[in-house]
Amino acid sequence: MVNSAVGDEDKKCSKNAKYEKIAIDIAYNIINEEWKIGELLQGRSLLAGKYNVSPETIRRALKLLEELNVVNVIERKGFLIKSKESASSFINEFRSKDRILSLREDISNLLQEKISIDQEIMKNLDDIIEQAMLLKNVGIIYPLEVEVGETSHLIGKSIGGVMFWENTGATIIGINRDGHLTLSPGPKLIFREGDLILYVANDENNSTIIEEFVKKRK
Repeated sequence: MVNSAVGDEDKKCSKNAKYEKIAIDIAYNIINEEWKIGELLQGRSLLAGKYNVSPETIRRALKLLEELNVVNVIERKGFLIKSKESASSFINEFRSKDRILSLREDISNLLQEKISIDQEIMKNLDDIIEQAMLLKNVGIIYPLEVEVGETSHLIGKSIGGVMFWENTGATIIGINRDGHLTLSPGPKLIFREGDLILYVANDENNSTIIEEFVKKRK
C-alpha cells in the first residue's frame, strides 16, 4: 500500500504513472525520516511486493529518484538514501505539475459548460424568433428593422463589442447584408455599412432608443 502521508492532494493524481506515485511515496518516507539519510534499503523485488507492482515499475521509480539526486541505486544491493532536500524539491515539483494538470482539466470542463450554455442561448434565440413570427400581430413582440448608415458608430465593431442588448433592450434576430439574411448572428459578427438589423423588443417604444443607438455617429 502507498503511504497515507501522500494525502488527498496526491490521491487525486490518478492520471500520473504508478512509478511516479511510488517515487513520491518514497520521497515522503525520506522527508518524514522513516528512512534515514545514508540508509541502504532493500532491492526492487521486495519493494515490488510492498507496492504490489512489477519490479520494472520499482526500477523506473528508483531511476527517477536517482536522476533527481534523492537516492543512489546500488546494483544487487538496493538503494541508498541520499538527500532529504532533493526529496522535498521533488515533491514540490510534483505538486506544481499536478496543479497544472488540475487547472487544465478545470478549463476543459469550463469550455464544455460554455458550449452547453451557448447552445442553450441559441435554442432560446430560435424560440424568440419563432414566437416573434407568431405574435407579431398580437402586439406582444415587435419584430422591427433598422439600417446601419455610413456614419454609424457600429461599423467595424462586433455585436458583442457594442453590447447591443445591454444598450437597447432589443435582441438581434438577423442581419440582412446585400440581400443575404443571416439568422441568429453570434456576438462576433462585425457590422458593416448598409447592414439591415432585424430585431425584436418587448416594448414598442424601444424602437426610438434603437434608432438613436444605431444612428449614433462615429
